[in-house]
This record gives sequence, C-alpha cells and structure tokens, in this order.
Amino acid sequence: MSEKPRAATTKDRLVAAAFELFEERGFDATTAEDIARRAGVGRTTFFRTFGSKDDVIFPEHDLLLGRIDQRLAAATPAARPLALSEATRVVLRHYLDEGELARARYRLIGSVPALRARETGGIQQYQRLFARWLREWMSDLPDGQLRADLLAADLVAAHNFVLRRWLRGQTSEPENEFDQAMRVALERYQPSGLEPSSAVVVLRTSATPAAIQAQLQPLLDNEAR
Repeated sequence: MSEKPRAATTKDRLVAAAFELFEERGFDATTAEDIARRAGVGRTTFFRTFGSKDDVIFPEHDLLLGRIDQRLAAATPAARPLALSEATRVVLRHYLDEGELARARYRLIGSVPALRARETGGIQQYQRLFARWLREWMSDLPDGQLRADLLAADLVAAHNFVLRRWLRGQTSEPENEFDQAMRVALERYQPSGLEPSSAVVVLRTSATPAAIQAQLQPLLDNEAR
C-alpha cells in the first residue's frame, strides 16, 4: 500500500499563501495579515507560527542547523569525512524536496536586498557550525584552525555552487554534481595522524559498514603483503 500524502499543516498553508502573495503583489506590498487571511487563519495564529513576515521565507533554517549539528556530533573519527558530506547534503536535499517552492524563494531573495542580507547571514551560520566542529577535530594540527575555517568555507561554497545550478535549471543531476563537489572540498581535510599516502573516500551506498568492510578487506590484505 502506498503512503497517504501528509496533510498540510498550518505552517505549510501559511508558507504556501505567503509565496502566492509575494508572486502576485511583491514582498513589500504583502503584510502578515494578508498572508493569514489567504491561509484562512487569524493574525494571532500567524505570529504564533512565525515571528515576522521574513521568517516565512526561511521556515526550516534552525531545524537544518540542528540536523547538521546532530550528524556531526555522532561522527566517529574514521567517519568524519563521510559525516561532513552527509551533513552538507542535509541542506541540499531539503531544497530539492521543496521543488518549485525553493525556486520561488530563490527568485524572491534575488529581488529583495533585505532578504539577500538575511540569506547571507544564514550561510554564515552554517559555515560557523562546520568550523566549530572542524576546529575541534583538527586541533592537534599546527595549522588546524586555519584548515578548519578554510574547509568550512569550502563545504558551504561547494553546496551553494551545486544548489544554485539546480535552482537556475542548469543541472538535472544535482546529487551527482554534489558528490563531485564534496570530493573537491574534502581534499583539504587532513585529520591528525592521517598518513600522506592515505585517501579519504566519500560515497553514497545503502550497504552496511560490515558489507563494505567485507568487500574492501581483500584489497587491504593484498596491500599489506
């Protein structure tokens, strides 16, 4: 049996109503009261759900930051490169799942300077979060803080490069492009104790760690001979 579609929440209705009105009237000409009326709720309900009209544009920002933080916190030392890739992918997949809503947001932000400034602030929050974890992980390296800050910037830039290409309709394979972008970004990652000849591999797979190890073990045994 197929799953039933999730029923639209009040938050969903407010977001949908807001973007309809932004497209029809423009951002500045739309009020919180207009959005509430279009969504069929009261003004009080709007402000219980969103602190301001601007918050409707970025409704999941704090949730995404929390999911990234949780993924990085769970990473074991050996799996940190994979965790960095997966944590970055959390944001990409969120926008891909939004579909046309993400593209409507992109158009809107491009036309409203105040929203562009807020988006820039949000990007900086992602970068600071990655940098915080990377500084901890690379603290034993002489230039660990520098590497951490540079890698955090690389991860965010790689994500944004792929996301914007998808938003502009320039790629139909954002996941594949993201994989390549992560390989480039993670070249800078060098945790303490990693030998110069070592390689960090990031891949997407449904196989269990045990199954992957079983496939790689013959290669490792051969290398050890």
